[in-house]
Amino acid sequence: MQSVEEPATGRIGPLAGIRVIELGSLIAGPFAGRMLADFGAEVIKIESPGRTDPFRDWGRAEQNGHALWWAVQSRNKKSVLLDLKSDVGREAFESILGTADVVIENFRPGTLERLGLAPERMLELNPGVVIARVSGYGQTGSKASRPGYASIAEAIGGLRHLNGFPDGPPPRTGISLGDSLGAMFAVQGVLIALLARQTNGGRGQVVDVSLVESCFSLLESALPDYMASGHIPGPSGTSLAGIAPSNIYHSRDGKWVVIAANQDSVFTRLAAAMAMPDLLTDDRFTDHTARGRHQAELDEIIADWSVSRSSADLLEVLDAHDVPASLVNTIADIVADPHFREREMFLEVTDDDWGTVTHPGIVPKLSLEPGAVRWNGPVTPGEHTEAVLREVGLESVVDAGELA
Repeated sequence: MQSVEEPATGRIGPLAGIRVIELGSLIAGPFAGRMLADFGAEVIKIESPGRTDPFRDWGRAEQNGHALWWAVQSRNKKSVLLDLKSDVGREAFESILGTADVVIENFRPGTLERLGLAPERMLELNPGVVIARVSGYGQTGSKASRPGYASIAEAIGGLRHLNGFPDGPPPRTGISLGDSLGAMFAVQGVLIALLARQTNGGRGQVVDVSLVESCFSLLESALPDYMASGHIPGPSGTSLAGIAPSNIYHSRDGKWVVIAANQDSVFTRLAAAMAMPDLLTDDRFTDHTARGRHQAELDEIIADWSVSRSSADLLEVLDAHDVPASLVNTIADIVADPHFREREMFLEVTDDDWGTVTHPGIVPKLSLEPGAVRWNGPVTPGEHTEAVLREVGLESVVDAGELA
């Protein structure tokens, strides 16, 4: 059994004292709960008996019979089993709700309402609670009732159209990007609402997060450009149109290296690194605008230079001239890069059930109250049910075994 005590360092985090109830499953809601838990919030993950979070079995690797992704996504959380469709389970939830600061849910809109737990009901029971609702399309609008998935959100929100190469199929990123973006906006909304609670008389409110809108919000200048001129941006492959040089280039050993030198001063340094000072007096490359017009020609020159050198040699000479550059890292490259370890981005967490699990580190880094990984995701569904219910005054329910 894993310990749920704070680490010996005493680093509890800036959100210590904030109690969060996490409802829902899979990526967006649980990722938001994980980020809050990383910084000390007490996150109580509620699962349904007989229908626990599928995340428990997701991922490509297991350890001691347990999926490693669950260990990471549910780290620092407590597990409680409640049947919200039963009167006893719902009443137990309402007792926990009375002690909570935040509720995070990522059900399809209308689910909480059918359970008798609409935000209005929750705010009636606890006027100070912040309720973060993460869904595909948001809680309102003609598409609100549709199921939402990251891939759909990325397509509807415009991200997918910008990915890939011109005239080719729009591929997806190899992660559930829409879910992760939604989780980040949910955390942002929760923190804003908690801060607002300090100045609005302690009132809670609903944070409505749409995966579609989370993706749409990243489109930079696409909307004003289109509304003003009708321009529709499209995929640009490995570069951005008019931004040169900023692309990937093959090295002699077959690795891809990103070189980003589109700013005039940096391009000057790149020309020196390439031992090609004539580039600076070539009319095609004299400034940012000219380089953008002759992007393909400049990329060809740099590609001819890069492919004659090993990736290590390229990075060495580019670093020596202070030109931003990097390998296109695989996870193996990341693990081999000492910078990530120096930044504490590989955290080893042990317990009797899991063994040792390597977690990604805490982001962002806070100088005074950094977060911490205190324990892996709870192995046994509901292993903290009894302790949590006793804490909120439901000893009689626990002792009577009414939740079994």
